[in-house]
Amino acid sequence: MKLIATDLDGTLLNENHEISEENIQALQLARDTGTEVVVATGRSYSAAKLPLQNAGLDFPIICLNGAKIYDKEERLIRSSPLDKDTCREIQQVCQQNNMYFEVFTNKATYSESREKFLEVMIDIMVSAFPNLTRKDVEAEAANRFQQEKIETIHDFDALFNREDIEVYKVLAFSMDDAVLDRVRGKLTNEDKLTITSSGFSNLEFNHPDAQKGIAVRIFAEKYGIDMQNVMAIGDNFNDVSMIKAAGFGVAMGNANDEIKEIANYTSKSNRENGVAYAIKEFLNK
Repeated sequence: MKLIATDLDGTLLNENHEISEENIQALQLARDTGTEVVVATGRSYSAAKLPLQNAGLDFPIICLNGAKIYDKEERLIRSSPLDKDTCREIQQVCQQNNMYFEVFTNKATYSESREKFLEVMIDIMVSAFPNLTRKDVEAEAANRFQQEKIETIHDFDALFNREDIEVYKVLAFSMDDAVLDRVRGKLTNEDKLTITSSGFSNLEFNHPDAQKGIAVRIFAEKYGIDMQNVMAIGDNFNDVSMIKAAGFGVAMGNANDEIKEIANYTSKSNRENGVAYAIKEFLNK
């Protein structure tokens, strides 16, 4: 393999949202043997950079599902913002269905209410991690609010009317599968919008050019690497485009079964250093 593209949450990061020592060593081994490494995540750039810095790692970052691409020197090399009319349509449909949503822009990430954010995050975490205490759940929710540098705003119409604002992603949440399906169906429009998901309770809205697979291909071309020599590792539906585009797609052991069916190989889970396991198994193949 000449290029490895890895997702963060549920993939490179363990249950503590950290990069394990085993994963650090495997990524350093890959780089030392001449393999390029790029991170591809739905997170904003600052939120993606933090766990890498904490692990002493420095890689190019595809963030917001490919809406923004940064090289290792932190230079923005490509961006794919949403059309403002499309943003207004997303806002309208989400509000009609009582979905909490966040808007990721070139200035900040905006939410209508910190309290509603915490309420939604706590509901999701209680469902996903029933063994956590209420105190731990509240701490995790508050930590995400800080990591993404979320600001509250009460007038999204005014935000979308600002000429200095570019919107890169809208992230919407609901614990009701019927609501998620209804909103997805209402907003499905391949010409204006790509809809993916990074978890069982959310929808992610991006420009059609903002996909991890497209962004990974851009890096491969930059390095002169054929896509057949690319390994892409992920766990969720916003990883599908890069898993399909890569010559060798890897699903994490904790991935949804549909992701495993698309991939060429299923590794161990993110709790079991699945990224390191896949790299050591296939680095020289």
